[in-house]
Amino acid sequence: MPVVTLHSPAKINLFLAVVGRRPDGFHDLVSLVAPLTLGDTLTVEDQDSGDLVLTCDDPTLPVDETNLVIRAARAFQEASGWSKGAVFQLRKRIPHGAGLGGGSSNATTTLLALNHLAGGLLSSADLLGLATRLGSDCALFLHGGPVVMRGRGEFIDPVSVETVGRLRGRRLWVFKPPFGIATPWAFRQLAALAPEGYMPPEEAEERLTGWLGAPSKPAEALRYNSLERVCFEKYLALPSLVTHLRDRFNLEASMSGSGSACFAWVPPGAGPELGHALLATVRETWGPQAFFEEVALA
Repeated sequence: MPVVTLHSPAKINLFLAVVGRRPDGFHDLVSLVAPLTLGDTLTVEDQDSGDLVLTCDDPTLPVDETNLVIRAARAFQEASGWSKGAVFQLRKRIPHGAGLGGGSSNATTTLLALNHLAGGLLSSADLLGLATRLGSDCALFLHGGPVVMRGRGEFIDPVSVETVGRLRGRRLWVFKPPFGIATPWAFRQLAALAPEGYMPPEEAEERLTGWLGAPSKPAEALRYNSLERVCFEKYLALPSLVTHLRDRFNLEASMSGSGSACFAWVPPGAGPELGHALLATVRETWGPQAFFEEVALA
């Protein structure tokens, strides 16, 4: 039977401004997002029965109809009329509850894999529509590089070739405590602070445009995440480590998405000893189960 194996990348929000709440209950964002070399691996084999079966090497992850892989596959079958089914094997490396987009990436990768196996039944516009309906972060994974995301995530603008060159290959450390943060909770907490918790849309656009138009500005100068305010207030382990990294290593760390994963840029010329020291500090602060990995922007 035909088989396809795809990389399902994590993402990092290099800039995330929440600019308001919509009538449908979602929030409007302005965000610069980039995929990472860190990712899951999804292997898909089609089968004539029409059934959808998912296995995963992470026993804590549900593999039933609640999983975004199965939901995405159902949506693909309905939209395309494809009568076949598929067996999915998911190897997880992206921690969940991290703000790294693991579930959304898996969903979009499922759409791409099935469309390949089905001979391209759906157009790029069709895939974009499906991805948008599946989740706010899904559409960004249809692009192979950094993008600007607006609305609730349905409006995606690829950045210029020059900006891709500024970002692609940049190394960073990603680290996550043993606990996750529920995205709906984070946005509800921010909404309770309205309008104070939101960045005015014109300010968000000005800050992002200012960075995009200034090639000499490093990526570190862009760091901002509206959701840090509420997440750091409740989960004190996050600001505790961020402050420690600033004081001990002169590193500025930021949270990605709604957390709980954070990241810090690898300084130019830094040797492996700095990464080893940082890993030891993360494990001392958050415990031996903390996730830590050096990755690069894809």
